[in-house]
Amino acid sequence: LELNIKKEISTKKIDLHGYSLEDANKKIEKVIIDSHKIGVKKIIVITGKGLHSDNSKDPYRSKDLGILKNSVPDFIQNNKNLMSLIQDIEVAKIYDGGEGAFYIYLKKKL
Repeated sequence: LELNIKKEISTKKIDLHGYSLEDANKKIEKVIIDSHKIGVKKIIVITGKGLHSDNSKDPYRSKDLGILKNSVPDFIQNNKNLMSLIQDIEVAKIYDGGEGAFYIYLKKKL
């Protein structure tokens, strides 16, 4: 029985549910930099789907709920330092969260 331990280390998962935009951006920046340093190949980022995007009519819903889904990838793509570590970013497969998540593929450590 051979355990594929290497695979465990090559993928990292982070859930940003409940984070404010600023905290989510700080967290993702740290995760990308730290993950790159230790040779992680893929990060699964869960932001939530923002199902409550139509929440302007509902005073009990936070307007920020669906913001992370778009703003976290925007933050990453506008950060040259982070983009220099990233090979690709894509929407996650359904089993990893679909529209409510995305993958970051990191470049190999030099």
